[in-house]
Amino acid sequence: MRRDRVRALLAEVAAGRLAIDSALGQLDDAPVDDLGFASVDQHRALRQGYPEVVFGQGKTPEQVVAIAERLAAHGDGFLVTRADEASRAALAVRWPAAEVNALARTVLLRAQQPRPRGTRVVAIVTAGTSDLPVAEEAAVTLDATGHPVHRVTDVGVAGIHRILARRETLHDSAVVIVVAGMDGALPSVVGGLVRCPVIAVPTSIGYGAAFGGLAPLLTMLNSCAAGVTVCNIDNGFGAAVAAARILDSDPR
Repeated sequence: MRRDRVRALLAEVAAGRLAIDSALGQLDDAPVDDLGFASVDQHRALRQGYPEVVFGQGKTPEQVVAIAERLAAHGDGFLVTRADEASRAALAVRWPAAEVNALARTVLLRAQQPRPRGTRVVAIVTAGTSDLPVAEEAAVTLDATGHPVHRVTDVGVAGIHRILARRETLHDSAVVIVVAGMDGALPSVVGGLVRCPVIAVPTSIGYGAAFGGLAPLLTMLNSCAAGVTVCNIDNGFGAAVAAARILDSDPR
């Protein structure tokens, strides 16, 4: 159960419109649902503001659906990341209203009472088209947390004029997520152009010496642009949650 729903419940009790025992009944869920193969954290939204997200990689379709069932039962919907084709198909059959994004490898079922939409935009910038799966994972995650996204695609340093032409979009953003493989130089360029937080995500895209994303990771960690934050290789989800926390900690 999300914090806003608990707050509304307590307000109903305080106003005398809801009996205490009725409110307790709605709050009486166990904090963890034990499925044997998974322990579903039902109180994560209370602690962190967002429900538990299902990492689909390595799970069978049956396991993914069972976990999603427990999350959806509370009305908060669910988000599954790194879902393979079989899991995406199983989730779509069980929840026809779920939004399947094959490029991002995500499945999103929206909450019955969606979070209020934010007004400040997160720009998601990709160095190349090959970086789009990681960028789309970030975009879907931000959408699930109620934050609008502006996509800036294929503006890597091989044609530096492309990112310079989008400076107005970057300047209007509250946070910028930069997704890049190969040499990983784009976050330093963006970090030198904007005043807002910049979150860099190295991808595993590149030739042999990119070492599956290690080369761009090291480049980003050694950025000469002050204050660039770096996430793990291919971790679009982590970058999106970091951006959401930045915005939610300063809602303005």
